[in-house]
Amino acid sequence: MEIKVTLTDHPRQKPDESKLGFGKLFTDHMFLMDYTADKGWHDPRIVPYGPIPMDPSASCFHYAQEIFEGMKAYRTEDGKIQFFRPEENFKRLNSSCERLVIPKLDEALLLEGLKKLVTIEKDWVPSAPGTSLYIRPFIIANQEVLGVHPSANYIYCVILSPSGAYYAGGINPVRIYVETKYVRASQGGMGAYKTGGNYAASLIAQEEAERQGFSQVLWLDGVERRFVEEVGSMNVFFKIDGEIVTPELDGSILPGITRKSVIDLLKNWGMPVSERKLDIHELEQAACEGRLEEAWGTGTAAVISPIGELKCGDTTTIINENKIGPVSQRLYDTLTDIQWGRVEDRFGWITPCC
Repeated sequence: MEIKVTLTDHPRQKPDESKLGFGKLFTDHMFLMDYTADKGWHDPRIVPYGPIPMDPSASCFHYAQEIFEGMKAYRTEDGKIQFFRPEENFKRLNSSCERLVIPKLDEALLLEGLKKLVTIEKDWVPSAPGTSLYIRPFIIANQEVLGVHPSANYIYCVILSPSGAYYAGGINPVRIYVETKYVRASQGGMGAYKTGGNYAASLIAQEEAERQGFSQVLWLDGVERRFVEEVGSMNVFFKIDGEIVTPELDGSILPGITRKSVIDLLKNWGMPVSERKLDIHELEQAACEGRLEEAWGTGTAAVISPIGELKCGDTTTIINENKIGPVSQRLYDTLTDIQWGRVEDRFGWITPCC
């Protein structure tokens, strides 16, 4: 399909790269594509950024049939722009489509559209150290009818947001609150898919964690409330007795692209990696016995987020003297060097844009 382009007549002033923050500023254009039952996915186009007209009865407002993705574009030192494993994001988008009964999309067309949009908006990709262009593709159901059934109409959209350095003041370990009362997801549910309901379910625990001075929530399984799952919007890893352990993908955990990349790197380095069930009490005992050496979260925004403290009930566990560990640091350095083009990409993870 031909991607039509309509450029804005009123381009906005580019922001100060030292004051970007995250998710607050948006570029001049966005990508749109529609789905109707009679035409399928059609009319891919790039248009000026602005409101999407929606009827109050649109399905997404009432039955939460929507999904999204998150990825970034990076500017290299020589001024080129590149993506990190975008094909994995579009593959996961289609996996979410399948679970939420949304018609799948042509992944090659999605990548073509993304490249075209970012090329048009290339001057919005910041160049200051640690900055990037955050990319948010999403799909919303917009059939104008009330009733619990899959929508007949959808909108696919991509918006772009220049983002500041996640660790502007250096990488400091985060404090994690272990949630034992509420459940975010369970096997057979929506935990493995990137849909807003998963994040809405996390808000009450996140609010309590912040009230107690913690920055993130560690979720336990939805049945026994004892097996570690994931941290907020990140997957999680622990180094115990030299072995690196991360919860297995059992249907309630998001299959993170950074998680997958970390596992590939660790195996490439010859480090033992285990994807298995991890009991929170096993973790506490390992810490008590001095066998819990490091812990970190992985995700698009932070890449690697070292964990310095865990609080579960009345038990507080300090990890690696509340300092970033050598494996966490090596992973962060390696991944960010690949993403920003400072080292050779030996894994085929980088997709050039413009």
